[in-house]
Amino acid sequence: MCGPQRGAVMGGLIYEGLAKNIEEAEALAASGEITFDPCHMHDAVGPMAGVVTFSMPVWILENKTFGNRAYCTINEGLGKVLRFGAFDNEVLTRLRWMEQELYPVLKEAMAIKGEIDVKVLVSKLLQMGDEGHNRNEAGTSLLIRELVPAIMNCDKPLAQRVAAFNFVNGNNHTFLNISMPAMKCTLDPIFDIPYCTVVATMSRNGTDFGIRIAGLGKNRWFAAEAEMVKGLYFPGYSEEDAARDMGDSCITETAGIGGFCMAAAPAIVQFVGGVVSDSIHYSTRMYEITVGEGRSYKIPALDFRGSPTGIDLRKVIETGIRPVINTGIAHKNPGVGQVGAGIVYPPEDCFKQALAACAEAWA
Repeated sequence: MCGPQRGAVMGGLIYEGLAKNIEEAEALAASGEITFDPCHMHDAVGPMAGVVTFSMPVWILENKTFGNRAYCTINEGLGKVLRFGAFDNEVLTRLRWMEQELYPVLKEAMAIKGEIDVKVLVSKLLQMGDEGHNRNEAGTSLLIRELVPAIMNCDKPLAQRVAAFNFVNGNNHTFLNISMPAMKCTLDPIFDIPYCTVVATMSRNGTDFGIRIAGLGKNRWFAAEAEMVKGLYFPGYSEEDAARDMGDSCITETAGIGGFCMAAAPAIVQFVGGVVSDSIHYSTRMYEITVGEGRSYKIPALDFRGSPTGIDLRKVIETGIRPVINTGIAHKNPGVGQVGAGIVYPPEDCFKQALAACAEAWA
């Protein structure tokens, strides 16, 4: 495991009470007593280090057409957080508060509110300057509008309700942990399409980058070494401090939002680097490697053209254009946290392996 992945695992073990300190957690994690699985193998997604443990509350997203569900933890915020490999008392205290104080409010609020149509929210946020991966200010604001009346009517102490509202309202990345499972819900049913060369999953863990192809099934991954992210760093940090590309959050790009819709969110370049024209260039190039244009998610700056949707393995190979991903950057050492954000691409070898497997399977 890469450094931030190890940090998040050790923090998760302490959070669960399975280890008293980082030394015990490190020994336990390396002992063989703990089973590690990709989130995707459990109908879940996790940003960055992606660690989901037994006690962590999750959002539940459902594809109403096909009946499949996906899950994701509640976003902790930016900076020194578990998903970026930090594990000190500040991080663990926040996680326990989220479980014991925040989650009960959100759970009751959702019971009062009922279902929220996330597809509608994603469609709206693209009209409001977000792209659903690294910029989620509009998405989080739209979510709050849905939840506030229900939070106000929760049977919880006022101070607890106010604290829950302030936390969600103060974290612009709250919606990321909703857009991710929503996109996974959208994509998972395409595994049932025979001979389909659409990319159904992209994911990375700070060591490897893996993809799955719809027509080859859920159990076949094609992986190569994850690349370094090119972008902007927080003061005091540089490329020398960075871990390799990591996280399940590029499920957003896999489904046609995130980096594929950067033209809808020109302000994102202030966070990941570049100029406004870059954001338009990133989006328009993605039409060359996708099956078509989405009908629900549209990009105002491109005359409301539908988002480039359905990465076609064959087109990636034919054009040499790789899917663009905008993402956060974690420190390479465990315990530090986020150090920047930028742009990255899947390694070409993933797609070459997948194409060879398709040729062999369908010859």
